[in-house]
Formats: sequence, structure tokens, C-alpha cells
Amino acid sequence: MAPEQATTAYSQLGGEDTLRRLVHRFYALMDTLPEAWELRQMHPEDLSGSEEKLFMYLSGWLGGPPLYEQANGHPRLRARHLPFTITSAERDQWLMCMNLALDEVLADHPLRPRLWGAIEGLADHMRNKADPPGARE
Repeated sequence: MAPEQATTAYSQLGGEDTLRRLVHRFYALMDTLPEAWELRQMHPEDLSGSEEKLFMYLSGWLGGPPLYEQANGHPRLRARHLPFTITSAERDQWLMCMNLALDEVLADHPLRPRLWGAIEGLADHMRNKADPPGARE
């Protein structure tokens, strides 16, 4: 492995195998946790396509192969999510599932805190609707 490849978050986390486990666990949690019900309703019944897209996106986002861009062009992540109402509630449900998946797949990994901070920022950026009156932010 070339030295520059070893320095990416993708390679530090364990590459494709680890990332696939993380994304698979994320969707399994989203599919089964009652606390993620609103988030789950935004997705098709068969989650395999969504799972593959998130894997492809995170691969490039973490410095690995830019699979999503190769298949679909620029992610335009926020624009692609505009058809869905994403308030703090949906963001928090997404983060809850991702945090639990990270706890299981990368529990004590030294990169986890930095990765979590970046994921929180990404999830917050996806909010596209104001929270309803009385909702917490």
C-alpha cells in the first residue's frame, strides 16, 4: 500500500470491509429501532439500494475510492435530500443510528471521535426544514 493511501480515514478504519459493516449495521438499526420510525419512513421498503448508495458515498468521503461520483456524478447531497423533510428530529434519528453503529463497529478506534465530529456536521447540514414550534433543536 502506498504511504498516501495509508493516511486516509478510509484505510485507517479498515477499508471496504469495515465500511460495509458500518453501513449495514446503520441500516439494520434504522430498520428496527422504534426511535428511528420517522427516518425509516423516508426510505423504500427494500433498503439495499440506500445502503449501497451510503456505502459508495462514504467511501469517497473518507478518502477511499470515489464510488458514488464514478457512478452518479457529484453527490449534491443536500439537493438530493430536498424532497424529504429533514428537521432536527430526523437528523437526530440518523445520528442515533450512526452513533450506535459506530459503537459496534469502531468502538475504540482512535479515529472515531474525529469521524463523529465530521458526521455530526454533515448530518446537521442536511436539515432543510425548520423545526415545528415547540420542538427542541
